[in-house]
Amino acid sequence: MNSLKKVLAVALCAMMVLALTACGNKDKDGNVTIKLTRATFNCVPDSGQVKKVEDAINKYLKDKGKSYKVEITEIASDEYTDKAKLKLTNKEINLLWTAAWESGIGTNDLVPANSVKDITKLLEGTDLYKSMDAGQWEATKYDGKNYFIPVYKDNVEGYDLMFRDAALGGFDPTSVKKLSDLEPLLASAKAAGMSHPFLTQKTAMFYRFYIDKFDFFTADSASNWVSVKRDTNEVVCTIDQPEYAEYCKLMGKWAELGYINETEATKTTDENMTKSQNWAVSWWTDVPVNAEASGRYEQAVTLQNLTKRWAHSTSALGSCYCITANTDDKTAKACIDFMGLLYTDSKLADIYTFGIEGEDFKYDSNKQVEKIKDAKYNHSMWESASATVVTPEKGEPADKAALYKTFNGGAETSIAAGFRFDMSKVEAQYTACKAVFDEYGFVLENGGVKESEVDAKIAAYKKALKDAGLDDVIAEFTAQYNAFKK
Repeated sequence: MNSLKKVLAVALCAMMVLALTACGNKDKDGNVTIKLTRATFNCVPDSGQVKKVEDAINKYLKDKGKSYKVEITEIASDEYTDKAKLKLTNKEINLLWTAAWESGIGTNDLVPANSVKDITKLLEGTDLYKSMDAGQWEATKYDGKNYFIPVYKDNVEGYDLMFRDAALGGFDPTSVKKLSDLEPLLASAKAAGMSHPFLTQKTAMFYRFYIDKFDFFTADSASNWVSVKRDTNEVVCTIDQPEYAEYCKLMGKWAELGYINETEATKTTDENMTKSQNWAVSWWTDVPVNAEASGRYEQAVTLQNLTKRWAHSTSALGSCYCITANTDDKTAKACIDFMGLLYTDSKLADIYTFGIEGEDFKYDSNKQVEKIKDAKYNHSMWESASATVVTPEKGEPADKAALYKTFNGGAETSIAAGFRFDMSKVEAQYTACKAVFDEYGFVLENGGVKESEVDAKIAAYKKALKDAGLDDVIAEFTAQYNAFKK
């Protein structure tokens, strides 16, 4: 009899545990608690001020009639990977901030580890889904499923040519349709004694300037030797393509003519060269507020689009949230609802981003946000909430929301959007090939090889890549991409 009682007692305890697990996190009033973990980049987390912000958010949610509240944990960015990973392992998180570039706990780590919840169906018809265009959701998919909630910021990728106004003379930037159209300006800049007429800023630019023809889905210039060719929708070894030789020969020619300084190929160009009068043309990553370029480089510049803007597999995951796999459906729905409100309600977005009005920030006479010096709570739009609802900061364009909508909405969605490469089978070869790029590709793309020697150098580059395992990597990429297309 005692044995039977023990069995029943154990069974009852197990049922209680299952019941509690199924219900998720609830407070004493039965409300769901969303455990949210995020990184801080602008200040050291202050637990007291975070609690004030948490209380303010929860009061606002209650006033809105929501049956859930949030519990916020903030971790300094330099400790984020380790501490957030531990909390994730211990199942102490429901809503997690992450990014494609985060190591260890980034988007490409979480899906293979089965650490995030498939929210595809949960998103359907919600305010959150409607808060941004469908292309954003499509580009952030993994294997056709939505796991991440992108922060709506500059979520597409494109590149401009940047002209220093003082170097233009009578040259018309709008006349440039292809790189070779720059040659008259570069010749005059060289004749005027400029040391860096075409300033690459020690950057391998093939990956960027040829984005209209190739989807470099690795999002890494060091592996631009593999891509999807847009017109054929096939994985290719990019350095076999005529465009690669074309670009490297142009760079070699320009270097011989003195348009590209040798410091670019040797990675020794002065970091402050962009603020000098020694260049005529450089490059710029297209952003919604391009006017900031002149301020950054402390001189007037003119920007001209060289490429289209593309929404692709990593462009929209530079900052995002995910719902963890351990989160029950009721709490997951609360997370979706909370994020929907955060992405559509300016008051909530401002509290979550900037903190307590009067303590961490204030609104100026133009109704823009002015952060208070030494604020204990201090975040930026890009790692918090949608650019369409976070109030612009002092000095930012008043029509910032419209600029971001135009910027993202004018982009094309790549054919390879949503494809994610699992390199586990060929990781050693992939890493070895990236090292080969540093030896050959970077130099070729920065004018370090004479035009007449480019073909031979590319052949040597290809051989070194093959010796490092290129064929294995390309084969694996191709197999995975073909499966993705089906």
